Amino acid sequence: MRKYPNCAQETVKTKELACQRCGYPLIARDYHWGAIIYLLAIIIAETVTVFFAPLWGIISHIIILVALILHSALVSEHRYQQLVLSLALVPLVRIMSLSMPLSGIPQIWWYPIIYAPLLAAAITVIRLTGYRAADVGLTVRFLPVQLAVALTGVLFGVAEYFILAPEAMVAEFTWQEIWPPALLFLLCTGFVEELIFRGVLQRTALGAFGSWGIVYVSLLFAILHMGFLSWIDAAFVFLAALFFGWVVKKTGSLLGVTLSHGITNISLYLIIPFFL
Repeated sequence: MRKYPNCAQETVKTKELACQRCGYPLIARDYHWGAIIYLLAIIIAETVTVFFAPLWGIISHIIILVALILHSALVSEHRYQQLVLSLALVPLVRIMSLSMPLSGIPQIWWYPIIYAPLLAAAITVIRLTGYRAADVGLTVRFLPVQLAVALTGVLFGVAEYFILAPEAMVAEFTWQEIWPPALLFLLCTGFVEELIFRGVLQRTALGAFGSWGIVYVSLLFAILHMGFLSWIDAAFVFLAALFFGWVVKKTGSLLGVTLSHGITNISLYLIIPFFL
C-alpha cells in the first residue's frame, strides 16, 4: 500500500483508493487521463457546434456518446465505469437540444420536450450505476440552509442579466403569463440539470478526482453554455457551478441548488427584463 499525496489517511489497494478526507473512494490515477480526454473531446465538439457548423458539432457529440457507451461496457474498474457512463449524459444534452424538431413551437415549450428524455436518461444511468436516490442528492437535509441557497438564485439571475441582457420570454408581466414557464424552469433547467450535473455526474466525478471532481463537473457545465457567445457568462456559470457543487457535497441534497438554478432562470427570462 502507498500514500496518495493529495489526501489524508488514504491507502491504495490494487487500483482503488480510499480517501477519508474526501469521503468517496477514488479510482486510480491510471484512469484520470481517460476522463480528461473525454473532457477535451467535449470541448472540441462544443466549439465546432458553436463557432463552425452545428451539424458537425452534433455528429461529434454523437461520436463521443457512442464511444462513452461502448467504453463503459468494456471497463472492468467499477468506479471508472460509473464515471464513463455518467459522462454520456453530457453529449446527450447537446444532441437533444439541437436535434429536436422544435420549429414552430413557442420557445418556452422546448424545455419539456428536450428535458423529458434527458430525465429518463439520467434515471437510467442512476439505475445502471447502482446508486440510490440519496446518493445523487434526492433527499431533503438541512432545510434552512437549502432555503437560503435557493435565495441565491435571485442574485445569480440579476448578475447574469447584466451579462446577457436577454429579452423576456413572455409578452406581459402577469401571473397568468409567468407561472407556466416558471414551473417549467424549476422542473427542467432546475431539477433535471442539477440531477444530471450535481447529482449523477458529481457523484461519479468525486469517485474519480476527489474534491477536484467538483471542478471537473463545473467545467463541463460551463462548456455547455458556450452558445451564449460570452466568455464572461461562461466564467460566471463556472463559478456558480462550483458553488452549487460545494453545496451539494456539504449537504448531500439537490433541493437548494435546484431551487436556486430554477429561480435564476425565472429571474433572468421572466421577471428582470420587465424592470431593467
